[in-house]
Amino acid sequence: MKKKVLSVFLLAMTMGLLSGCGDLIDPAVPVSTLAPKPVIIVEESESAENKTESGAQASSEVEEEKPGEKVDANHQKGGETHTIGERVVKDGQMQSWLTGEWKDAEVAQRRNMAVMINNIQVSLPQYGISKASIIYEAPVEGRITRLMGIFEDYDDLDHIGSVRSSRDYYIYEAMAFDSIYCNWGLARPWVEELINSDRIDNVSQALAGINNGAPEAFDRISRPGVNIEHTGYMFIKGYKDAVKRLGYKTQYRKTFKKAFEFADEGYLATYDDCQDATLVYPGGKQSNAGGYGKHNPCFAYNADDNLYYRTQYGQKHIDEMTGEQLAVTNIIFKVCVGEERLPDDPKYDYLAFGCTGTGDAYVFTNGKVIKGTWKRSGDYEPNLLYDKNGNEIVLNQGKTWICCIWDDYAQFMEWE
Repeated sequence: MKKKVLSVFLLAMTMGLLSGCGDLIDPAVPVSTLAPKPVIIVEESESAENKTESGAQASSEVEEEKPGEKVDANHQKGGETHTIGERVVKDGQMQSWLTGEWKDAEVAQRRNMAVMINNIQVSLPQYGISKASIIYEAPVEGRITRLMGIFEDYDDLDHIGSVRSSRDYYIYEAMAFDSIYCNWGLARPWVEELINSDRIDNVSQALAGINNGAPEAFDRISRPGVNIEHTGYMFIKGYKDAVKRLGYKTQYRKTFKKAFEFADEGYLATYDDCQDATLVYPGGKQSNAGGYGKHNPCFAYNADDNLYYRTQYGQKHIDEMTGEQLAVTNIIFKVCVGEERLPDDPKYDYLAFGCTGTGDAYVFTNGKVIKGTWKRSGDYEPNLLYDKNGNEIVLNQGKTWICCIWDDYAQFMEWE
């Protein structure tokens, strides 16, 4: 077992989640701040039971590859250097900027929507969240987390939710993906000016603090026994109507570069020399006030399909629409400088996070962890990920879950 100490980067503040991974947490129990545990890394031996045909311990009998030629499908290696080049339309399809997968060209070229989604236990299950290409998770007041689903495939969806209110750092992250930002409510002192500016296109429920509301996009769904604040949903038809009425551009801006670097079709980024990480805990396994210690999310890696399956509150994280557990191909820990906005006022616990600049990053893919750095040079620039040698980290094609980790609580992160 190996201990690790995080280095913390100071950066300029931009103001404005398999059964058995954790115990059930009672949300009524106050969160206490405990003495931090160090990051735990269990180094796996290269035993036969840990080896797979196409995973991180792939067979060494790989056919020699000629320049520009893909390896055999049973030996998909080399994804770290074989990345998607220029996006082209082929047979009506194009590789997605958000997942790297081939999708209908109309979908791949259409601007995505970033939807604020409730994640408090009493509001679960969420509806439609499994359709998100990227899920961004960050702490909010009360030291719980809220999600922002970034959707490009939504034409066969009726609604998404439940939808909750905005915090400015989610808006700043949505800018990196050229998203149309969607929310029901806002923390007015820190969001109102930003969300009403021309810096972000938004589809927002018509409430105080929103200048151009879009009530046609939202409605409530009866949920017996659930408080009314957890019954608000965004409806896709209404969203499309609102986008048209508000005159928003529906294709990515010309300056939009990419979400991430992805391994090309037919390749798997294996990272054979990196450490194993098959159980991933953004907030560790103990209660803490960093945002993840209350619902204790865990991602469990399945080598059969190269996916990480999520649990939270001691249960499988399920999409009500499909009844299936959420699973992603990649997980990113983005360690950010954070602070309480009103530290001397016990009535409020609003937070702020630095979304641009640089900081520690941990990328989980194919059962491995790659330690590196994230860099973002501006509000409309992507989150670039670099390894210790300065090379851009390549993700495997599929969905990605991004966890914003408050640097003061980064020591609670854990994987094995």
